[in-house]
Amino acid sequence: MNRAIRESYGDRLFLFVVYLVLSIVLVVALYPLVFIVSSSFSSPSAVSGGRVWLWPIEPTLLGYKAAFQNGQIVTGYANSLFYMISGTAISVTLTIMLAYPLARRTFAGRKGLMMFTVFTMLFSGGLIPTYMVVKTLGLIDTRWALLLPNAVWVWQVIIARTYFQSSIPEELAEASEMDGCSDFRFIRSVVLPLSKPIVAVLALMYAVGQWNAYFDALIYLKSNDLFPLQLFLRSILILNANAGTMDTGQIAEQQQLASLMKYSLIVVSSLPVLMIYPFVQRYFVQGMLIGSVKG
Repeated sequence: MNRAIRESYGDRLFLFVVYLVLSIVLVVALYPLVFIVSSSFSSPSAVSGGRVWLWPIEPTLLGYKAAFQNGQIVTGYANSLFYMISGTAISVTLTIMLAYPLARRTFAGRKGLMMFTVFTMLFSGGLIPTYMVVKTLGLIDTRWALLLPNAVWVWQVIIARTYFQSSIPEELAEASEMDGCSDFRFIRSVVLPLSKPIVAVLALMYAVGQWNAYFDALIYLKSNDLFPLQLFLRSILILNANAGTMDTGQIAEQQQLASLMKYSLIVVSSLPVLMIYPFVQRYFVQGMLIGSVKG
């Protein structure tokens, strides 16, 4: 006969406090997101007047229309998508190519190479030496300037190396060598299929980093047709260079529209990452746990 365990008053009080704290944290984290989405669908006057609180006021798509009718926004969005997709592919490939040899005990000099790799995470040459290297390589004002200088992140290499050490047995590599399998074939046919969690973690981290990056573009790029979305947002919403040539009414109208576009562009610029995460979420926690704890 099953008997229900009666909770004590202290246990019930503790659970009440836990649920209360979690509810407050949920509201604090969720409200800014709801406010941004609601503001993006509200009228410019409602947004600039601070009348939006929870639901859209005077619903309209004017902010989204203004955003996509702006040629710079469309160009910047396309450039950011290119940098995110290409940069993620390059970074994940290079990270795996560096991390897997460091995870093999038979790789000569792996401890010394790992030491030098970690050293670059602790000490860097600085902005000016890095700029001189990029300039010497002829990458200034090219797309490669945003793809190559920061292609490999040391922390991701450490996580991937730890995952390979704990999840890819040495016996698999030895068996493949006995069967005449090359190293590249082994990585392609054995390592990668068994490493979907860590590949998903790397892809998500690099994709988010590439999408949010703007400082390298600000330093290395000069042509507007190469600018990512973040630089166009900066010029449109912050600089507002043409406001001085307008009368008072036009300035007020443009400021209202700019305030509305700010929220619309936040929503639009967040969509790629929000669309990627559901596909890699099931691998993300597993890859982070194994890659950062085991070893």
